[in-house]
Amino acid sequence: MASVETKHETLLQDEKQRARDQWSHDPCGAEFGKDLEFGSREFFDSVEKQRYRDYAPWMPRVMGFDQFAGKRLLEVGCGMGTDLLQFARGGAICTGADLTPRSIEISRRHFEVYGFPGTFLITDGERLPFPDESFDVVYSNGVLHHTPDTAGAIHEIHRVLRPGGIAKVMLYYRHSLNYWGEMILHRGLLRGELLRGRSPEEIMSRWVEYSEKEGRPLVKVYSRTEARKLFRDFKSVDFEVDQLTRAEFYRLSAVIPDQLFQFLRKHFGWNLIITATK
Repeated sequence: MASVETKHETLLQDEKQRARDQWSHDPCGAEFGKDLEFGSREFFDSVEKQRYRDYAPWMPRVMGFDQFAGKRLLEVGCGMGTDLLQFARGGAICTGADLTPRSIEISRRHFEVYGFPGTFLITDGERLPFPDESFDVVYSNGVLHHTPDTAGAIHEIHRVLRPGGIAKVMLYYRHSLNYWGEMILHRGLLRGELLRGRSPEEIMSRWVEYSEKEGRPLVKVYSRTEARKLFRDFKSVDFEVDQLTRAEFYRLSAVIPDQLFQFLRKHFGWNLIITATK
């Protein structure tokens, strides 16, 4: 039994190391400032512009960047600190946690460039080093579907939240057009990856977080039912679906009416945003 447990633990650590390698070589969003001096104000401005104007203009409203003034807010998996800085601008007292040392270094630099205070630490989201009921808000965007023990990480979020505190978490959505159209139909069937014996999880690992360094982190998707089970310890759980771009429709983009596009975005987008109250 011990050897099985040891093998399982080694596998989990390998998956975390792949994620660490991925984000060390390719910090999320850094490609949108690649022609600018890394870590400069111009670099961070360019990353932010792409994220909130071009890629996901819905994020400031849905994530509530300006809704937590004076609240103690933790981001699990803060990356370069792009979202965390928006909460700081909204008046939140911010702590950023990440598995990757380089991410913490960049996030700290990001806050320094704009003159905002923040606390940053390297840690595993499955084992948060905070006492019970330490935060009013815990935020995690696009991170917990990469960690082996997603349920354990959400249990930790619940533990460090005060009663009445809010968890705001984004997971990839199983019933999205990206999953069924791009991963299963396009990559899996038309490109033959399923026929070559690759699982949907392996396909997503190859293409969802694609990078030239081929970090290939663990990638998972969740339905509302699966997510509700993960958040079953919370008093209330609400869902919102979003994130779809016209570019994902290739040549069909030009003929899709805006009303239909907006319907698809809100029902079959790639992001499942969970707002849970403890």
